[in-house]
Amino acid sequence: MGRGKLRIYLGAAPGVGKTYAMLSEGHRRIERGTDCAVGFVEHHGRPRTEVMLHGLEQIARKELTYRGAAFTEMDVDAVLARRPEVALVDELAHTNVPGSRNAKRWQDVEELLAAGIDVVSTVNIQHLESLGDVVESITGVRQRETVPDEVVRRADQIELVDMSPEALRRRMAHGNIYKPDRIDASLSNYFRPGNLTALRELALLWVADRVDEYLQQYRGEHNIRSTWQARERIVVGLTGGPEGRTLVRRAARMAAKGSGSEILAVYIARSDGLTAASPKELALQRTLVEDLGGTFHHVIGDDIPAALLEFARGVNATQIVLGSSRRKTWQYIFGPGVGMTVARESGPDLDVHIVTHEEVAKGRGLPVARGARLGRSRIIWGWLIGVGGPAVLSLALTHVATDLGLANDMLLFLSVTVAAALAGGLLPALASAAVGSLLLNYYFTPPLHLFTVADPKNIVAIVIFVGVAVSVASVVDLAARRTHQAARLRAESEILSFLAGSVLRGENSLDALLDRVRETFAMDSVALLERAGDVEPWTRAASVGPHPVERPEDADVDMPVGDHMALALSGRVLPAEDRRVLAAFAAQAAVVLDRQRLQSEADQARTLAEGNRIRTALLAAVSHDLRTPLAGIKASVSSLRSDDVAWSEEDQAELLAGIEEGADRLDHLVGNLLDMSRLQTGTVTPLMREIDLDEVVPMALVGVPDGSVDLDIPESLPMVTVDKGLLERAVANIVENAVKYSPEDETVLVAASTLGDRVEVRVVDRGPGVPDTAKGRIFAPFQRYGDAPRGAGVGLGLAVARGFVEAMSGTLTAEDTPGGGLTMVLTLTAATGRPPAGSISSAIAQRGRYA
Repeated sequence: MGRGKLRIYLGAAPGVGKTYAMLSEGHRRIERGTDCAVGFVEHHGRPRTEVMLHGLEQIARKELTYRGAAFTEMDVDAVLARRPEVALVDELAHTNVPGSRNAKRWQDVEELLAAGIDVVSTVNIQHLESLGDVVESITGVRQRETVPDEVVRRADQIELVDMSPEALRRRMAHGNIYKPDRIDASLSNYFRPGNLTALRELALLWVADRVDEYLQQYRGEHNIRSTWQARERIVVGLTGGPEGRTLVRRAARMAAKGSGSEILAVYIARSDGLTAASPKELALQRTLVEDLGGTFHHVIGDDIPAALLEFARGVNATQIVLGSSRRKTWQYIFGPGVGMTVARESGPDLDVHIVTHEEVAKGRGLPVARGARLGRSRIIWGWLIGVGGPAVLSLALTHVATDLGLANDMLLFLSVTVAAALAGGLLPALASAAVGSLLLNYYFTPPLHLFTVADPKNIVAIVIFVGVAVSVASVVDLAARRTHQAARLRAESEILSFLAGSVLRGENSLDALLDRVRETFAMDSVALLERAGDVEPWTRAASVGPHPVERPEDADVDMPVGDHMALALSGRVLPAEDRRVLAAFAAQAAVVLDRQRLQSEADQARTLAEGNRIRTALLAAVSHDLRTPLAGIKASVSSLRSDDVAWSEEDQAELLAGIEEGADRLDHLVGNLLDMSRLQTGTVTPLMREIDLDEVVPMALVGVPDGSVDLDIPESLPMVTVDKGLLERAVANIVENAVKYSPEDETVLVAASTLGDRVEVRVVDRGPGVPDTAKGRIFAPFQRYGDAPRGAGVGLGLAVARGFVEAMSGTLTAEDTPGGGLTMVLTLTAATGRPPAGSISSAIAQRGRYA
């Protein structure tokens, strides 16, 4: 027994017409022949609602006594005993009287749904549990009766019953909601225009979020990548630079102009070795995004513009916000930049905003070379100060300043050396010390203008000067080295964290992992090599990049993994400090390879088990479904050959018709068995061509009774890229299944329409339908739904149809038909518009080709 379906009418406030809409739905269901009954409805003395109860069966309520007063509640046992197809249950958030079966009415409804009874109910937005505080802040009234949000979100259908605040207040003033003695107080308090407007906005936004969840699910199921601008979503591209906060705030102002807009900030990590954006800056930007109500995403991508556009289209974004480039003018020789590339390739469905900021054209900064302690500009300034500073100082002291004394001169030269050390590190400082000591000796130490020192005290002073200069330079260089090591360790920790996360997430893509290795260490190619034994040749388990090596000894860098596996990299020799991170990558690669092989073995075991199941089912089919028509043919032939009976022409014709019918059934069963065998063995090879649907669909209806199918194939439909024979067999099986389960007085509708770059063919029947829990099973081989008789076939028609459709890169899904029944949705890829290729006109020739 399947679970019942829940339909909820959601309103912003009392009196908008939820109960009236629910009762109207009950009348519509009864007119369609559905068994519908009222489980509980409270009309609150509203005459229009009370009139709607006429003509509806009302199940008797249960009377309860609480604190000396009599109350009535829904009698769950009575509803379960009556067991209608649809039960109308008002006020989902209602709290039952103590002593009732359940504390809340939504719990009563859950029991009805579990028993397979469909329920139509009502609830107001203020009764949702998560919105209690918000509603109290708006209206000043705390709602004591609430229902968990998840109960409402799980509903199969949610319909908003909307009414403007002015219209609702008019209904209140006319006495259509409350009694006259409550009208004035209600209009002055809860039903104020501001309250009603705010509650209405809450209801609209909540339902919009629910619709958005369904839309994302639908786009994912149908692999829709183009943007549907149903809601403003703003993607902010972050680089980790200081301009990120400006971009986030600008996007927030843009989102504030449209209610319901959403901000998604994304940082795309580039493959630039172990360098990375500032974690501190990214953390600040992430906090800012979340404070403004947005979400932060971290994406890894080689091509940053392509990855950004892929992310934006994946979340159905409508706008992208980027910052003006921080590159200097000369850096544009390397390309147009991310912003211009994204704007050029975004297409008409995405708006790209380039936002100016204070960091424009100030330079992005180049990655620091391995072994470098300071930036390039600091090193250049260090050498300029170290070499040119002493010369300029000597010129100033000899031509401008008066005699300051040797001690003061040495202090001035020492200050220049310290400046060179602070700017450029050890080597510029040593050069400054050497040049300064020579100039001191030549210009300021007697005898002047000679490279000799007469006074031993001056020798000691010069030695002390050189020693202090070297010490200061060493301290500065040590600080730079420690800073570089800290940055490197931080980058390594980020990579190891990524690897640990990939293990926990169970990622099994070995190529992606090797590609990450190649990007991280800036290599040309990476290969994972293995061999069965010490003397066996090496084989490549996986590789990325051009010209991967065949043996570890041919690689620039090789990292052993156990005794018979190695990670081989080509491109350059890595320093020793990089091998620690490389070892972690190698170990992870071995784990991923083992996981892939285990998964492959599990898939093979699953395939074998499925093959055993199919063989068992095939034996059952041969023993019954194939023998049944054979038995009929045998009986008819034996009767015709019998000399004991003189058959009339009518009897002979009837027996011959039975033989033909049995042969047709055998042909159909054997054809489906052969098709399923080809699908199981993977030997179906579609011959894809561009054709019109009206060439195929009519040919697929040859075997169905006349007048049982209505066709609606517009001539304006684009051509589809399919295999004509496979499509014909698939449509024939789907239509045959629909006709089989449709009532005799109902026709099956076969209609086609376009949806973006796809064409949908819908086969609609009015049969008993299929519960959601069984929709997936009807496509499994040897499955019959419900009480289908054994003679109805071996249950391969829909399985073969789905297999053929998926072989043509299409999809076949099942949906409920509004009003009852099942709709099969066949989605195909639309052609590019070239003229249709030649076709085989005979349906028999096509069917024979794929038998």
